[in-house]
Amino acid sequence: MSKGPRQLRFGAFFSVPGCHPTGWRHPDAICETDLDFRLLADMARMAERGRLDCMFFQDSVAIPGSTAVYGAKPFRVRNGRQAHIEPVSAIAALAAVTSHIGLVSTCTTSYNEPYNVARRFLTIDHISGGRAGWNLVTSQAEDEAVNFGRDQHFEHGVRYDRAAEFHDVVVGLWDSWEDDAFLRDKESGVWFDYDKMHILRHKGPHFTVRGPLNVARSPQGRPIVAQAGSSDVGMELAARTADMVFTAQTTIKEGQTFRNEMHARMEKYGRGPDEMRIFPGIMPIVGRTEAEAQEKYEQLRSYVDDGVGIAGVARLAGGVDIYAHDPDGPLPELKPSNAARARQEMIIAMGKRGLTIRQIGRVLAMSQAHRVLYGTPKQLADDMQAWLEEGACDGFNLLFAHYPKPLEEWVTMVVPELQRRGLFRTEYEGRTFRENLGVPFPKNVHTPNRTTVQVTAAAAND
Repeated sequence: MSKGPRQLRFGAFFSVPGCHPTGWRHPDAICETDLDFRLLADMARMAERGRLDCMFFQDSVAIPGSTAVYGAKPFRVRNGRQAHIEPVSAIAALAAVTSHIGLVSTCTTSYNEPYNVARRFLTIDHISGGRAGWNLVTSQAEDEAVNFGRDQHFEHGVRYDRAAEFHDVVVGLWDSWEDDAFLRDKESGVWFDYDKMHILRHKGPHFTVRGPLNVARSPQGRPIVAQAGSSDVGMELAARTADMVFTAQTTIKEGQTFRNEMHARMEKYGRGPDEMRIFPGIMPIVGRTEAEAQEKYEQLRSYVDDGVGIAGVARLAGGVDIYAHDPDGPLPELKPSNAARARQEMIIAMGKRGLTIRQIGRVLAMSQAHRVLYGTPKQLADDMQAWLEEGACDGFNLLFAHYPKPLEEWVTMVVPELQRRGLFRTEYEGRTFRENLGVPFPKNVHTPNRTTVQVTAAAAND
């Protein structure tokens, strides 16, 4: 793989109808992006025209706030993201209307089974020609448990133990067949090389899975695995398993610290830095002039809803009744969250800096605590170039306040400026997600141990 100058990479975070929870109220917002596949397809093609690395779909298997996580307090739902197309199905359909862009869907390890997840993503990898990605999550939303026969959510540590085993089972199933196992030899009548089929026979604390998977190896070896956990256990899981990491640093120093620590953790598993790409999230707001960008930013700030923000703080409070405290007072001491530990640490840090509950909520209700970056294309490019050159990231995950206009502005205004500087591709490097992301093709775990090749038409008797 060639080692040219480092360039930025970008994922587009499709939390439709907008990553700003109440950005759907903007006059330019098309609210139906949450359920209208034709709109999703148009945006996918637009992102591909902008040579983005991937589209990344967040998911939850519950409606936020649908259980007692907010206590008995009545609340008015203003957050636009309540119902949306199931994203694993969506990326399968998007594969048919795109040709290069990576297609990443979230799929929880807490409320799924490894065989089904392995089969679905590997199938989409074949449909797309090697462009599928699985965002491995443990489920932040405690609301999900009651939809799957549980009275309460898995405890944080248990979720990650389960996720680690879940990943290993999925990857083991993805390697059920070596790359050249299927001969389809009409003359000999041999359909596959039996010695290149491998039965997993996994038995662990959480899962018992025999295998093999009834889908062959992917055009890119395996689908890309993404991770978004920034807690200690989340980082450890990512260091061992992930090809790309979505994270939420807001300063270059924080980005450097996170990236360096992730690379150090990867060493323990025999992995090098080139085997992972790290994407902090940003909400870009671009204007033709600095004044126009400022005006757009202020307009989006005006849509921030305190009710949405304080509800976001309550979700991360670890059971502390935030509504019993003065919203214009300090953040109380919180109990450990069983939802998103790293995100809870972020709001605790905001509280230590003197932000009130309401002010913390406004940060959550603007950009989900990711960095908001606004300015002209040149100003945005200057900022991102500094992050890249200082080793604080490999690229960025783009959170658009609403859709589709901010995505279009990114493609038509910011991408040309980055390309002019040589900071971003002008054409895709290859056809598969791995080629474009620049992470290595994974060898089948069974291939290095092969010393002889024996073709047989024997049927499996296990």
